[in-house]
Amino acid sequence: MPAVTVDDILALPTLLAPDLGAQARPVRSITTAPSGFEGEGFPVRRAFAGVDLADLDPFIHMDQMGEVEYAPGEPKGTPWHPHRGFETVTYILDGIFEHQDSNGGGGVISDGDTQWMTAGSGLLHIEAPPESLVVSGGLFHGVQLWVNLPGSQKMSNPRYQDIRGGQVGLLSSPDGGALLRVIAGNVGGHEGPGITHTPISMAHATVEPGAEVDIPWRPDFNALVYVLAGEGQVGASRQPIRKGQLAVLGAGDSIRVRASERQESRSPQLDVLVLGGRPIREPVAAYGPFVMNTRAELMQAFEDFQAGRLGVIPTEPHPGHVGLG
Repeated sequence: MPAVTVDDILALPTLLAPDLGAQARPVRSITTAPSGFEGEGFPVRRAFAGVDLADLDPFIHMDQMGEVEYAPGEPKGTPWHPHRGFETVTYILDGIFEHQDSNGGGGVISDGDTQWMTAGSGLLHIEAPPESLVVSGGLFHGVQLWVNLPGSQKMSNPRYQDIRGGQVGLLSSPDGGALLRVIAGNVGGHEGPGITHTPISMAHATVEPGAEVDIPWRPDFNALVYVLAGEGQVGASRQPIRKGQLAVLGAGDSIRVRASERQESRSPQLDVLVLGGRPIREPVAAYGPFVMNTRAELMQAFEDFQAGRLGVIPTEPHPGHVGLG
């Protein structure tokens, strides 16, 4: 799971230590993500399944896509589908994905890149592997996170941010035992490149076996730790956690993550996604690809989609969509 790495971690800026007297956040719950399939059949783990939306706010949904080694002809994507009322954040650790929307936006993201799509008032969207990956097969691994928008911004204009892997903020823990990639928000005094409507922080940390890192965290943000690979401990009491599990943390000033001394050969380090944001605390009416505040708004989104007001599928097919599924 390389994403973005460095040759000399000690040459990086150092993560600020939590303030003296800071309290590491306790673990409120640990859940295990069930496995399923998305789109035309690519495997996912539903990271937030079974967790109350109030504990996730401002986040709505997250899938870990893969990790899967495709044989030639196997890579799959999604068909055209609508979105309204929230943002999708697609972070690719291994492999390559192509995006296109009904407004003419989109692009290609690969190892360590992030695409931040504000659906806002609505659009049609497709995600698929490029034809070259379909032909050759290969490793694919990524994450898609849904970030809610407050009611006042749900009908904002759609927007894209393409964040290249080389743009993320790279930090070292004080002892060099952990590498942090800051994608959005402020983590330990360092800003990520992602521009957010809803105040959040998002980072991918790789922790060496036996190492521990305390990440300063805004007290007004919630805090989530999802394990992408490996096993370790999390929270003030260092509760065990492993691949495919999500920890919801309570109040405090920092997030503590420790990697177990022994890791399996396929995952030599502990890799975690660390997320948090300022809760919106508004009603949520969500169904399928729409996230609104009321049932009436949800029904209007369906009506607008059916009437073609969220866009029209371009006549030219998506270059990576080659009749899969």
